[in-house]
Amino acid sequence: MTLPFFVYGTLRPGEPHHGTFLRGRTHAEEPARLAGAVLYAGPGYPYAVEEPGSVVTGALITPLPDAYDELLAALDQLEEYAPGDARNLYERVAREVVLDADGTTRRAWVYVAAPAVAARLRARGERIEGGDWRRR
Repeated sequence: MTLPFFVYGTLRPGEPHHGTFLRGRTHAEEPARLAGAVLYAGPGYPYAVEEPGSVVTGALITPLPDAYDELLAALDQLEEYAPGDARNLYERVAREVVLDADGTTRRAWVYVAAPAVAARLRARGERIEGGDWRRR
């Protein structure tokens, strides 16, 4: 399934991993929100944890078609995600995000905390109030 990506931490425009992974590979980068998730601080990066009633701020990244497969593989590696691997820190899931510009929704890949990581964060993690990594 070819989907854009919703990014909310170090991959957002202006953040450290944006230039390394996304610069020159995107068709569009649009401010957006993910409903049903909260942010927790990790060691230099955030984790989105699914939770009804909350919102995470980020950007919808639409890759250039010829860069998609390479970018998907690079982001999976960055996020230490491998399909079906119990050691994953993140899971890549398809979710609806809302574009800030006009309120339309788009389906996108989102890297959310894997179940074991999410449980630890809920129990003793540092929640980022307001759901915006830049305002921590």
